[in-house]
Amino acid sequence: MHIDMNALKDNLQKLKNQIPTDITIIAVSKFQPIEKIKALYDTGHRDFGENYVQELVEKYEQLPKDIRWHFVGHLQSNKVKYIASFIHLIHGVDNLKLLKEINKQAAKYNRTVSCLLQIHIAKEETKFGLSKEEYFQLISSEELKALKNIKIIGLMGMATNTDNQEQIKKEFTELKELFDYTQKHNHSEIIQMQVLSMGMSNDYSIAIECGSNMIRIGTLIFGERKSIHKI
Repeated sequence: MHIDMNALKDNLQKLKNQIPTDITIIAVSKFQPIEKIKALYDTGHRDFGENYVQELVEKYEQLPKDIRWHFVGHLQSNKVKYIASFIHLIHGVDNLKLLKEINKQAAKYNRTVSCLLQIHIAKEETKFGLSKEEYFQLISSEELKALKNIKIIGLMGMATNTDNQEQIKKEFTELKELFDYTQKHNHSEIIQMQVLSMGMSNDYSIAIECGSNMIRIGTLIFGERKSIHKI
């Protein structure tokens, strides 16, 4: 299979040219071959996102160690141990049990692992995430404050998969308001609101307009995925 590396690099550069320099682009590389990731790495890009633990571990072992790996899928507690030694940021954490496990595994490596809390903002029940009530309950819990090897550094959300841009904008705006509120009113050391991760290939421009400073981009960089197998 021929891979057009120049087109790949052009896609990333075009995206970078369109957005402010203070926005982090996560190149979502699930199901993509090592060669493509290496081609983008060679341009200086360092932030890559994976959805499946086994695939992430295999890529970590084969690629340069200064890559900042982001786990952007739904992480199961029993898989945390495989990535705790190297993961840069875990997106999509939506329960205390998972935070406790991340804390436990991070402690084994004397690390502090950064996490984002996923908020359910979409009108689709299939999306994961905390409700606002669950979110406030979690961040004020004494159990969370007792965890010493994690940091909550922001929020993550996925908008409804719809062509209705007003609805997408409303959902992203709600998440930004929650982010701002927490940033202003939270005084817990474990929570330091810095990252608002929202926006993917189909809605990143709306997300940026609404205040996102981290976007998760797969298709716009790598093209349509030809593989549908799950690792």
